[in-house]
Amino acid sequence: MTAEAALSAREYDSLLDAAGTYREVLVLRCCGEVGLRPAELAELTVGDVEQVRIDPPRYVVRVPATGDSTDRTDSTDSTGPTDSTGPTQHRTAYLPTGVEQELRRYARSNGLGADDHLFDVTPRRLQMLVSEVATRASDRFDRPALAATSSSDLRQYFARRALVDHDINPRAVKTAGGWQSFEALESYLPEPSDTELVDAFETVERPSTPRLAGASGSGRTGRPMSDDSVVRLLLAASDRYALVRLDEEGYVERWNRSAAALFGYRAGEIVGTHVSAFYTDEAVEDGIPDQTLSAALEAAGTEQEGWRVHSDGSRFRATEVISPLRDDRGRHDGYAVFVRDSSAQHEVLESVRTERDELQQAVGIAERYRAVTAALLDANDREEVESRVCDALAEGESYVFSWIDRTTGASREGWRTTSGVRDGSEVDATTVDRLVPSEWEAAERAVVDGESAPERGATVSVTTVLDEQLDAELTLACVPLTYGDTTYGTLGVATARTDAFSTDERQWLATVGRQIGSAITAVRRRNLLLSDRVVELDVRCRDTSSFFVDASQRLGCRFELESLVPISESTQLYYLRLEDAPPADVFDLAADDPGIEDCRLLETDPDGWRIEVVVEGSSPARTLTEHGLTVLEAVTEDGATTITAEAAAEANVRTVLEGLQSVFPSSSLLGKRDAERTVQTAREFRAGLEERLTERQVTALRAAYFAGYYDWPRESTAEEVADAMGISSPTLHNHLRKGQHELLRTFFDDPSREQGVRQAADSSRDSSGRERRSDGERKTGAGTVGEQRSRTENGTGSTAGKEQGDQ
Repeated sequence: MTAEAALSAREYDSLLDAAGTYREVLVLRCCGEVGLRPAELAELTVGDVEQVRIDPPRYVVRVPATGDSTDRTDSTDSTGPTDSTGPTQHRTAYLPTGVEQELRRYARSNGLGADDHLFDVTPRRLQMLVSEVATRASDRFDRPALAATSSSDLRQYFARRALVDHDINPRAVKTAGGWQSFEALESYLPEPSDTELVDAFETVERPSTPRLAGASGSGRTGRPMSDDSVVRLLLAASDRYALVRLDEEGYVERWNRSAAALFGYRAGEIVGTHVSAFYTDEAVEDGIPDQTLSAALEAAGTEQEGWRVHSDGSRFRATEVISPLRDDRGRHDGYAVFVRDSSAQHEVLESVRTERDELQQAVGIAERYRAVTAALLDANDREEVESRVCDALAEGESYVFSWIDRTTGASREGWRTTSGVRDGSEVDATTVDRLVPSEWEAAERAVVDGESAPERGATVSVTTVLDEQLDAELTLACVPLTYGDTTYGTLGVATARTDAFSTDERQWLATVGRQIGSAITAVRRRNLLLSDRVVELDVRCRDTSSFFVDASQRLGCRFELESLVPISESTQLYYLRLEDAPPADVFDLAADDPGIEDCRLLETDPDGWRIEVVVEGSSPARTLTEHGLTVLEAVTEDGATTITAEAAAEANVRTVLEGLQSVFPSSSLLGKRDAERTVQTAREFRAGLEERLTERQVTALRAAYFAGYYDWPRESTAEEVADAMGISSPTLHNHLRKGQHELLRTFFDDPSREQGVRQAADSSRDSSGRERRSDGERKTGAGTVGEQRSRTENGTGSTAGKEQGDQ
């Protein structure tokens, strides 16, 4: 690498990041931060590290002399210090505390003693190691120049960092790095500027250094220096500030090079010009320049910040200090003006202010989010969900007010609003009707009707700025309240923030809308679980967008739902009995339907087949489930699905039906009836289980359970349990399998159907006395459709149902 392309701190960090092993990191750090050569690293032992100071701890490394002929002593070329051939002498190098700690840790982890080499490889292998890491870093960070990095480049980085970044005495660097002459380090010692040169010889002038006017002391002549003399010195010496010398009336007499560079004038153009040439036209019209000079003269100096003008008319922010000058007799003799371009600082300040404002807004929105979450956890019904959410959103400063519109189908069911308007009055439905843009009415209704439902995470409509209503300029946003395919209405919020509803805020509001929809579904299911009285609904769907309706119509087959198992928010397992059409034909249709993810054959008998279908997307049964209903039965034949489901007694049947019709328009309600819920007690459950299990099955299950066979990890194996019982392992597995099967049947089966199942089983016995399993007793993997109610009551009907069951 050349001196101009020497390794930078960022590139060095990239090399460290690319190191794949602890040893690679240490080799890089020893070369780049200690200045060691590969040959010296190969000879280095743990005992060469020595602590030379206790408080604070400081370390050196006694670098052993080497006689290897590769990568040794230093020479100098145009690129800086390099390593050439020849032996090295014993020396002492400074060891940074961080590197020492890593070396000690490496030695301990590898069990190295004081006489053991830290890197028991050849110098050539260490060079190759550096090259491999460099190539890896070049590929990983897309920096081709890194591929050529060598150990010599790392030592150059050490020299540059020590001499330039840390300003370490060159003699100390020469000793620590093992360079033979200062000539090797000369490329890193740049020529000093005029200011640095003057500062370096400041001690020469110290006996005669003048003091500012008003201070005690004098120069060699014994006479105090005038302000003008001081200004002349500053004009000649300062490169950091623009210095302008004005006469008593404010006209430029002279300035330094920084002032010429800052304002863009040549000395011949600006000398004799009034200081107002540096001010904006507006400031000149207001008389600001003369007022500033007068204020400086009266107060013995003034400091201001404001806009100043370049020679081309462009503006920049500046910090300006104006001090009146006195001659050696104390008379007013003009002004000294110090000007510094502060545009960068103001840009940073404005950026910080913007970030602060954005952070405050984000904090306010996050507080509303937490309040909404807490409100949803405490709500007991839909009305509480809506009112508490609106209250939570409008309590802070982020939103002026919020509302929930239950618009469904062709009618508006009701409103839930809260107020935070200036006068403290509450917002009602009439106020919201006046504020909401007319085009939103169609958009909100379309969401519910399913005509143009928005994508998840997006708001229904763009924000609309209102400048007349409520004496305020408000911005509105609206999101749907959804759960799966079900929409319960829309949530609207209004805010006075001018930069409201960024992409992140819109996504957050969409998430809140889904949370509200999920909470409404959850409270409905919870109320269903806790209700003693239920309403059973018979619903028919003839919409061919349902796969099963379409398949039954095209193939003339019959589907009977045995079990419905949700496995995610949008995916469900259907266990069905198929009749009057071979599974292959059904599977061919399913392959062309995007809503069917997979299907397979489970069982074949003389009367039909049992199949499993993975449904990804909408279905009538799923839509009813999302509205908080429990599906009891579902039969599809002749192009129609008939579903029997139960809901809590207080459920709004009209809302449920309209929700189903929004997804499947060709749906209708066949009937509705009240029913009393039968609850199975724990004693009844145990009694039913005891009737199903044989004595040997009970014995096997108890022995396995108490022996820890079902623990993880297992405390006993099947062989150990079988040996303790005096039976063979296959016999034990047979008893356990049958006992577990009966246990699951008892849990999932609907108790009300048990008697019918037993009667069907009795009538199915053949002439030889062997029992043929009835449909009700076939293994379904997840229970029958009649068992859906039992599963839901035990919190297993769906994810949300399980959460409510746990409560």
